[in-house]
Amino acid sequence: MLVVEGLTCRFGVKAAVDDASFQISPGGFVGVIGRSGAGKSTLLRTINRLVTPTQGRILFDGVDVTALRGRELRQWRARSAMIFQQFNLVGRLDVLTNVLMGRLATMPAWRSLTQTWPEQDKALAMSALEQFDIASLAAQRADQLSGGQQQRVAIARALVQQPDIILADEPIASLDPRNTKIVMDALLRINKHFGITVLCNLHSLDLARSYCDRLIGMAQGRVVFDGAPAALTEHVARELYDLEATEVMGGMPVPAPEGIPALGTAAAA
Repeated sequence: MLVVEGLTCRFGVKAAVDDASFQISPGGFVGVIGRSGAGKSTLLRTINRLVTPTQGRILFDGVDVTALRGRELRQWRARSAMIFQQFNLVGRLDVLTNVLMGRLATMPAWRSLTQTWPEQDKALAMSALEQFDIASLAAQRADQLSGGQQQRVAIARALVQQPDIILADEPIASLDPRNTKIVMDALLRINKHFGITVLCNLHSLDLARSYCDRLIGMAQGRVVFDGAPAALTEHVARELYDLEATEVMGGMPVPAPEGIPALGTAAAA
């Protein structure tokens, strides 16, 4: 259980996250929605402790995440895997090594420095790549891949961390519609097949309604909606998105995923 209590994160006088409180039970696929600048990215980065909160608490299974330091903090960051909008891969390294980076938190310092990967970690990384139909790319440099392929590598890296929760920060913002569906289906498979909780920032309301079983709406850093997608009325959505409402609501709806795609059946990007 993830519990966020009165979470506030200020940068100077501006509160990027302002007194946010909610709980997320294990196994959910939760979308965080709202206009640009609403505080969605800061919320996820604060939960992962990439950003230090100004006040409030983050609890996970009773552990006060906001109090963690040193090795325990590194372990928490492994348990709460981040997926970023810009992939955050090391372009000059091959795909397999990028995925293996997800195992660094479990390795002794000497192995981390020399990147001497245990065979079981290599097998785990290859298995993750196979699940997203990109094992054939294992030896390629990451910067030679398409955007959709790079994001699947990033998701595989998150998966080998063996996390309890995945925090996806606008994971499809730079992708075309085809790769958007491939990446969102991959996140959905992880959620349903492995039971890993997914908390995903999404700008598109259509995508959020199609994939998420719960939505948390943010405006000016505050949580202003928390409920099932069906409960989000057009009136509330327009209040959430303000001037961006036409952009996020005016397009053609994204088709709902057709069941849960089997692992290893992702389309080629």
